[in-house]
Amino acid sequence: MSAPADRPAAPPQRSYATDEELLARVLAPYKEHCAYLRSAEVTASGGLSAARCAFAIPESCYIDDTGHLNAVEVNIAYNQMMYYLVAKSVKEGLLTGFEDWTLDDFWRHQLPDILIARFAANFRRPVDPRRFTGEMEFRAVTRRTSGAIGPFLHAPTVFRYQDAHGGRCDGEVTLAFVNIP
Repeated sequence: MSAPADRPAAPPQRSYATDEELLARVLAPYKEHCAYLRSAEVTASGGLSAARCAFAIPESCYIDDTGHLNAVEVNIAYNQMMYYLVAKSVKEGLLTGFEDWTLDDFWRHQLPDILIARFAANFRRPVDPRRFTGEMEFRAVTRRTSGAIGPFLHAPTVFRYQDAHGGRCDGEVTLAFVNIP
């Protein structure tokens, strides 16, 4: 079935299963007991990408067991999900603003040049950290210039975590990719 003449057809959505080799490389900077991301399916359409992920945190890396996902773990899980999504998007040419990036560019910029400019999380119901899922998506990517940092990519994102028991946490994160190639 085709779209009505007055409305363009939606761009086709592409989907990519977990790239185990890429995932291992993305998680390499993390201490073994802090590698929470287990799998990630990436989808892309219209120059934007998203990920659906599975996580497991058998034991907190810094505090006794709280019995629920806490703010520090939310941030670490977000970083891992985001790094994987950007790496896969670069590898497959999925994300606007990253058309000229190579994986070598990503590895060089992964830790020093991908900044969280704003992070907001809403804890709706406690999430079981031992097994939960997460989703994130890029809402836009725009090139900007700042006198202090020069050209950079500005990217608003959204995320959500949930578990099998109705636990839920969601939020918004604004990223800045600085020192861009």
